[in-house]
Amino acid sequence: MHQPTGREYPGKKPLLILGIGNLLMGDEGVGVHLAKQLEHVAPEGVDVLDGGTGGFHLMSWFEGYKKVILIDATLDAHEPGTIRLIRPRFASDFPRAMSTHDIGLKDVVESMLLLGTLPEIHLFAVSIAAIQPMQVGLSPEIEDCLDPLSRIVLDLAGELSGASVR
Repeated sequence: MHQPTGREYPGKKPLLILGIGNLLMGDEGVGVHLAKQLEHVAPEGVDVLDGGTGGFHLMSWFEGYKKVILIDATLDAHEPGTIRLIRPRFASDFPRAMSTHDIGLKDVVESMLLLGTLPEIHLFAVSIAAIQPMQVGLSPEIEDCLDPLSRIVLDLAGELSGASVR
């Protein structure tokens, strides 16, 4: 599939930081917690969005940006709180065991690939141990990774946007 270049993005904004997850399912909501933390400290010209549980309603947000930094939880074999940066170009590049909104996000990516509108994506996958239904807070392991995750997301945002962190 063709990956668009910057010249093919007329009128698009430069960068979106998009945290997805479900706040009512404990650690699964790490992306949303981080988005809320970054709302007022992102580099100038960089938008931050709480994307909730993902799905097709996010397609218009993806289409409005040249680059997207995505933060999401993943159920995998890594220690809880492990942060990995992945540069997915296809739905199959996403971690195999993404959380409860896995199908919706992969469907969005596949659809955008077919339409040729997929932006450059930088995915920060945060390993979690389990989804905790009806729990709003984060586990200590995930809470402890928020500050380092915030720093590396902001550093990448500054690098990708050419702006300094506020």
